[in-house]
Order: sequence, then structure tokens, then C-alpha cells
Amino acid sequence: MPTWLERSTAVPGGRRGKWLVLAVWLLAAMALGALAGKLGEVQDTSANAFLPRGAESAQVNTELEKFRTHDLMPAVVVYTSDAPLTDTVRAKAEADRAAFAKIAEPGQEVPPAVASDDGRALMVVVPLSGEDQAVLADKVEELRTVAAANAPPGLDAAVGGMGGATADAFTVFDTLDATLMGITCLIVIVLLLLTYRSPVLWVFPVVAVAFAAVLTQAFTYLFAKYAGLQVDPQSSGVLMVLVFGVGTDYALLLIARYREELHRHEDRHAAMRIALRRAFPAVLASAATVAAGLLCLGLADINSSRSMGLVGAIGILFGFLAMTSALPALLVLAGRWVFWPLVPRHGTEPRTGAGWRRAAETVARRPRRAWLVSLLVTGGLALSALGLNMGLNQSEWFQNEPDSVVAQERLSAHFPSGAGDPAVVIARTPEADTVRRAAEDTDGVVSVTPVATTADGKLTRLSVVLEGAPDSEAAKDTVRELRANTDALVGGTAAQSLDKETATARDLRTVVPVVLLVILLVLVWLLRSLVAPLVLLATVVVSYFAALGASSLLFEHVLGHSGVDWSVPLLGFVFLVALGVDYNIFLMHRVKEEARTRGHRDAVVTGLVSTGGVITSAGLVLAATFAVFAVLPLVSMAQMGVIVGIGVLIDTFLVRTVLVPALALDLGERRFWWPTRPAASGTSSADAPESTTPDREPAAL
Repeated sequence: MPTWLERSTAVPGGRRGKWLVLAVWLLAAMALGALAGKLGEVQDTSANAFLPRGAESAQVNTELEKFRTHDLMPAVVVYTSDAPLTDTVRAKAEADRAAFAKIAEPGQEVPPAVASDDGRALMVVVPLSGEDQAVLADKVEELRTVAAANAPPGLDAAVGGMGGATADAFTVFDTLDATLMGITCLIVIVLLLLTYRSPVLWVFPVVAVAFAAVLTQAFTYLFAKYAGLQVDPQSSGVLMVLVFGVGTDYALLLIARYREELHRHEDRHAAMRIALRRAFPAVLASAATVAAGLLCLGLADINSSRSMGLVGAIGILFGFLAMTSALPALLVLAGRWVFWPLVPRHGTEPRTGAGWRRAAETVARRPRRAWLVSLLVTGGLALSALGLNMGLNQSEWFQNEPDSVVAQERLSAHFPSGAGDPAVVIARTPEADTVRRAAEDTDGVVSVTPVATTADGKLTRLSVVLEGAPDSEAAKDTVRELRANTDALVGGTAAQSLDKETATARDLRTVVPVVLLVILLVLVWLLRSLVAPLVLLATVVVSYFAALGASSLLFEHVLGHSGVDWSVPLLGFVFLVALGVDYNIFLMHRVKEEARTRGHRDAVVTGLVSTGGVITSAGLVLAATFAVFAVLPLVSMAQMGVIVGIGVLIDTFLVRTVLVPALALDLGERRFWWPTRPAASGTSSADAPESTTPDREPAAL
């Protein structure tokens, strides 16, 4: 370790340094705390936040700003009955229309109700403003209250369309951050209590994570406000889960090393300096791996994916800084008593990890059989991913069934499926008639209606009703034909779905290889080897496909999902590969350290025994934090949480425990560490005793 780095890692554990570190964090938190609460002010909730950059549907949304009615977002009220509509039902709809006029955007007319051809449904379109989504959500709720009041027996009413769907999505995201923060914090506290069996120790990682969370939100706000960083509600919600999960992982690793050193050193300051010096390279490599993997999402076309990557990297940075500075300072300041009732005493031996010793020896006896069996298990799970269906229709976006989904289903049953959410075509005004005729001649188009013209008269907006539901394959095919048959821009829900699908496939081909290359380079830097990083990376990729296969079985047979959202494979891959390789880093960094003073076989066994408890605890914490997403109403976020959670558990209990140690033993020291050998790196005589760790599990775990 360079001298400057060694000196800097000694500061948090120093007798004076700890006070300086805590003062800096406290001052920073107090100075920037107010900015953390403003993150919601800079979130981009527009449709383009979740679309590919440069996509035609995104261009349409931009062009719509030039129209006088650019901020209108129609809500569609659907009245349905099992029996033919009666005069009473029609009178109810007409009375509601009068009430809707008071809710609609001022100056906009509410057209008369339109009856379906089968005579069992009525549709009323209410123009609302989409400029303020909070106001939109309130107005949609008013529409629902009016439609439900005094309804004749047998008449059902639902509010959907673009306005209803946007309002339902806003309601979900409006409480997302608070829900995620509360549940995640509770899970982390419970798991830390179970891990350390101490009523006090859990407070210190949580306080350090809180420091990281405040500065993460504050700097994310500053970057969004003044540097153009895009932040959407989804990336903002994931950010806090990521900071809590990764930050707690780093805390577990550091506390385990600190506890070991407290058994060897009477001075807690010396114990912390050594523990931080030994754990720092692994934590740094872990943070660099995750941050680099997330930054690779900056190459994605989907705006929300890029946002999640860049915002997540900020969270990783502050999580790393807090756990390598604030946490050590807090622990040293408090003293040994924080481990009560299992206080580590100087000169005593840590509690032995007999279970991990038996597991390590079992793998070491027959390593080839061990890695073949584990590869067979993960490969079998991965095969389940072959039949994975990609894409969710609008009715499957939520785990429950909001009113807007019910409305769309009823619209599709009684009207042309696209009637409540038509495609949008923007044409140059001199060519508008030509575009209209070409659109009318396109298969799958029901009707084409000119809607508005820009103030300068250069552009004309056309509303195109499609036969297929807005997110159906039939509607996407019609959009493709519209784009081929005209020179106009085609947007709307169907076009957005098509553009997302196309961009996601491109992002997978672009981002995945870059992520693998970047993580490989970080591993090569850490381990000073070429073969070992390739092996570790391959095992994490295998665990990703195993997680994808296992999750697909869960989605299909337990949760009842017909497919996987297009965003999930890429985001799941980046999160799982970047986070999953952490545990391999923790393990192999310890193995390499042990190999300097003992043989390769003993180093692998000792490394697995020494890190077994801490990595298992870290894996459980990280899996539990991402599992929080499974309770969210949004299917896409629930699916991402399930895939990452299952993948982390596979990494923790199978890949890191069996597959990686078995491959390292079967390949042998010369091949596994090629072209260098750990023993060749050398250690000074002064460092050698500190780098040697008894074959025992940390007492804290």
C-alpha cells in the first residue's frame, strides 16, 4: 500500500484523527442536510425520463410542447354494464359530464359520451392538465368520486386513459422513497441485531449509513440542479436501498476485522489502524467495481437506466467514504464496550467457526467434484431462463390492479383497443393531408383526426386510433408501418413501448460487454493475476443466469407474471454482477493475504473460514434490502429486486462458498494466480504477524 494511502487510513483510528474525521462529517451533514430534502424538487417525472434518448416517441413529446394544448393529458371515464344501457345510465353519464366540466382544464370542453357498438359501454374523455402531476392525481381522484356516486345498480365506472395511468403511477412514486427508506432501515437494524447479538453495536453502522445517505442525496440534488444530472423517481428510490445495502456490507467486513485485531492488541486505536489497513483494499476494490459497473449504464440509451447508473455511483462513493472514515472513528471513540455482551478481550482467542471449518475442508477434499456439482445446480437453474418471456403489457405494470388498468381492459372489451390512448402523429402542416391519407390506409388504423396546429402554423398534430391495445404487438406493428409509410413523427404509448424494446436490446449488446471488461480490469488490479479474475467473473455471470432462471420460475408459478419487464435484464445484470463480485473480492483478497504466509490450499481454507460469517451476513443484508422491492406495487421494480436478491443469495451460499474455492483449489496455485504468485509479493517481518489470521471465524459472527 502506498505510504500516503497507509497514512490516510490511519487517521480515522488515530487518537486525534477520529475527532477530526467526525467533525468533518458532522459539519458536512449539517451544512448539506437541508439540500438532501430537496431531491424531490429536481426529479424528472416526464414521459421522456423513461424513454430512450433520441427516440422518435421522445421527439414527439418534445414537439408537443410547441402546441397550445401541449400540457393536456386526457382522462377517460368508462361506464360499463352487463345489460344494454338504459336511459337512466345515459342520464347518469350526462350528469357526470356536467360535473366533469368543472374539474377539466379551464377553457377545455368535455365532449358528449360515446357509446360502444355493443350498447353496453359509454366513454367520456375529460381533458386535464398534465403540467403538475400532483394536481393531476387529485383531479383524477375527483373524477372517480363523481363517477362512483349515485351509480344505478349494475353500472361500473373506471377512470383510465393517459391521465388516469399517469395519476396512478404518480401515486405509487409519491410514497416510494419513504416506503423504501422505512422498510430498508428496519430490515438492516433487525439483521444487525441478529448478526452481532448486541443491543448497541448496530447503532454505529446505521449512523454511518445515515451520514452517507444525507451527503448522497445532497450531492445528487446539486448535480441534478447545476450539472444536468437526470434523476427520476425510480433511480431516487433505488439510491437509498443501494446506500444502505452496500454500506452495511462494508461495515460488516470492517467490524469483523476490527474485532479480530482487538483480540491481538490492547490499544483499540492500534487495532483499528491495522483492521482498516487490511480491509481497505478489498472495500476499495468492491466500491470501485460497483461504481464502475453502474457508471457503464451511462452508455445506455434508456434515460432511466442512465439515471440509475450515475445516481447509484454517487451513492456508492459516499457509502465507501462513510464506512472507511466515519464508522472507524465512531467505533474507536466508543471503545470495546460497543460489542457487549460479547466484548473481545485482549489476549483471548476469537470464537472458533467450526461450521465453516467443516465446510471448507469438505470442499478442499474433493474440489473438482464440488465445483462440478455447484456448476450443475447453477446451470440447471440457468436453463429455466431459456423460456423467459420479455415485455409486460399495461395491465401488468402493477402488482395490484389500479383503476386505470381496469378502465383500459373495459375500453379494449367494448371499443377499439386504442380508443382511450391513441397514437400521436406530428406532421408538417403542408403535408398533413398526405400524412392523414397514408395513415388511414395503414393496416391496423381505425381513424385519423387532426387535433391542433402550432401557433406558427408549421406543425399539425393528428390523433390516430389503433385497433390493437396501446402496448400490444399489433399496435407496435402498426406503429412500424406508420413510420414506414409517412415522413411524420409517430409517438404515443404504442410507439414508446416499441422504442423502449428496441433500445433495451441495443443497451444489452453495448453495456454488458463494457461492464464485464471494466470489472475484469478492477479484479486484475486487485489480485495481480489474469486467471483468477477471469474465473471470478465467470462464476458471477453463471450466478446471474441462475438467478434469472430461478426468478422466472418464481414469476411464472408463484407471482403470476406473464413475462419480465424489458428494463430488468440489463439493470439486474449490472447490479448483480457488480454487487455479486464483491463477495469474491472479500474472499480472494483474504486468500491472497493468507497465501503470503502459508500454502495455497491452507490459504483458501483459512480465507473461507475467516470470511465465511461476515460474507454470509453481508449477503443476507444485501439480499434482504433488495427484496424490499418485491412488496412495491410496480412489477418492474419488484422483479429487479427479486432477481438481485436471489442472485446475491446464490453468490453467498453457493458461488463464494463452494464454486470459487473449489476452482481455486482444483486449478492450483500456479495456474490460478498466473502470472504471479501471492507469496512472491512479499511482506515485511513487521507486517507478517498482523497478516496471519487464526483459522477461526470472527467472534462477532
